[in-house]
Amino acid sequence: MSKVKYYYDPESLSYRKIERKKRNTFKFIMVFLLASVLFAFLFVFIAGHYFESPKEKELKRELANMQLQFDLLNKKMSEAETVLANIEDRDNNIYRVYFEANPIPEEQRRAGFGGINRYKNLEGYDNSSLIIETSKRLDVLQKQIVVQSRSLDEIAILAEEKEKLLAAIPAIQPVSNEDLTRMASGYGMRSDPFTKARKMHWGMDFTAPRGTPVYASGDGKVVRADSGSSGYGKHIRIDHGFGYTSLYAHLYKYNVRKNQKVKRGDLIGFVGSTGRSEAPHLHYEIFKDGNRINPINFYYGSLTAEEFSKLLEHASLENQSLD
Repeated sequence: MSKVKYYYDPESLSYRKIERKKRNTFKFIMVFLLASVLFAFLFVFIAGHYFESPKEKELKRELANMQLQFDLLNKKMSEAETVLANIEDRDNNIYRVYFEANPIPEEQRRAGFGGINRYKNLEGYDNSSLIIETSKRLDVLQKQIVVQSRSLDEIAILAEEKEKLLAAIPAIQPVSNEDLTRMASGYGMRSDPFTKARKMHWGMDFTAPRGTPVYASGDGKVVRADSGSSGYGKHIRIDHGFGYTSLYAHLYKYNVRKNQKVKRGDLIGFVGSTGRSEAPHLHYEIFKDGNRINPINFYYGSLTAEEFSKLLEHASLENQSLD
């Protein structure tokens, strides 16, 4: 039961009962409700601003984890770019130089992607610019790896060809030093043994007893093993590829046949004195792209420095040739 309230009326000098009007009651209720709503709204605003809900905490943890992963990704990309840059530098300045290949231009390695907007689907987000730049960086890195991978494939092929070239070049003396009587004549102007006139001697003459083994000076295929070339008598020609051909003349007999493949050091024939020859010896020539060149430059595979110096000294003497 609500309390009854009174007020003092000075005119009647008596207490009168306070009558609450329904209109005032309604106002009071409305003010109370409005104040409650305002208070609740203020509470929610303050609580939302200064206090986190469990969902917000979970989202915040996820965001922090994503930021950590993004930082790690950037660090790994930086490390990959550093390693790749080192490989690219060695590729251009060591590998491709050694194998006589043109370096890959920097603009080709760093080229982006033209045409349509590849990153349109990444636009419209809070961090779109960051995501797009990272995607571009990854795409460029991936393209660099593809370019470098293809370059290394090319280098592998060049290395294989270089290995074949090194094996094919006529690089050893065709007659062993132990079997030599002497190095009779070298490449250059020499006295002809028959006419005594000075003329060009296109090879090197190795004096050795009849039947001394003659060895292939490089890998290749026998293209001739006959006596059908004037002056050479029984002779062998080996095509080494890469423009190189070696010739072995005045042989006593063959140990190979035409179209047979040989390796450096294989026994191919024996010293003789057939054809235009004054005494048993091996006349040896080297052709490069069809032109005769001095064989003295191709003995790095079988002679010591001292042996090569002696050979060079004898080969430079302007004596009489044996053919």
